[in-house]
Amino acid sequence: MLSTGTITVPLPDVVAAIFGQGDPRDVTVVRDLRLPRFVTGALVGACLGMSGAIIQSISRNPLGSPDVIGFTTGAATGAIVQIIVFGGGALATGTSAVVGGVVCALLVYTLSFRAGATGGYRLILVGIGVAAMLQAVNSLLVTRADIDTAISAQVWLSGSLNVRTWDYVGPVLVGVGLLGPAALWFQRRLALMEMGDEASRQLGIRAEWVRLITLALAVALAAVAVAAAGPISFVALAAPPLVKRLTRHPAPGLGSSALMGALLLAGADALTLLIPWDYAVPVGTMTGLLGGIYLAWLLGRSRI
Repeated sequence: MLSTGTITVPLPDVVAAIFGQGDPRDVTVVRDLRLPRFVTGALVGACLGMSGAIIQSISRNPLGSPDVIGFTTGAATGAIVQIIVFGGGALATGTSAVVGGVVCALLVYTLSFRAGATGGYRLILVGIGVAAMLQAVNSLLVTRADIDTAISAQVWLSGSLNVRTWDYVGPVLVGVGLLGPAALWFQRRLALMEMGDEASRQLGIRAEWVRLITLALAVALAAVAVAAAGPISFVALAAPPLVKRLTRHPAPGLGSSALMGALLLAGADALTLLIPWDYAVPVGTMTGLLGGIYLAWLLGRSRI
């Protein structure tokens, strides 16, 4: 990814350019343009992979992910409202995306809460319904905007790593540094909770409190990812099952899912640069295409 593009930089020169050595043109292309894009994509993928692993563990359902149950759609709604209604810049749009994701998560959690607990298919179905309504709201907002604002909103909705500078890396790095260790601290509890609430209570785990806290962490991770790159689909859905197939371990591997998410998103972004088309394909579109194939394969192998 660092060597390919409109300007091809040989791999030995890439290493030198990262450290500010060699041709000044290569230094500008690699260190100032491509490297922050790659780092942002890897961090966004890590956030999505870990968020998906948490939600799939909570719901005990392979379809559980922030994009399927509406959290990223809620974040997108917050960003679209900021772009179209208030005309905010990048910082305001990112902040509104985080707020929108949190509000959507609260709504899904409240609607799916029954008999002192949430989770399972109820969480998935409520999230799908909320996501559908918010998607309609997003489409309505875009159609009611003027042409220039609508184009800006649609570009953001496609999910892209284009023009990502080091200014984008800092906030995502802080989010991963704060939320990642907190999520990893709950990994063992999540593994025990997959045996069921009754079994986990006998082991001294307050299941609903752990579910609420880890769900909040998953929402925050997804919101950070959306704020940095827009709504990226299917990375959070695919990363945890792929990790389980590779490691053959039933427990939710949050760290491994984060690494897999980073590899998937970075690989998808590199693929957008390699396809022989005359225009750039947003990485969100590429993950949607690849994710649709994966989802069809997953459903084809299921016993439903």
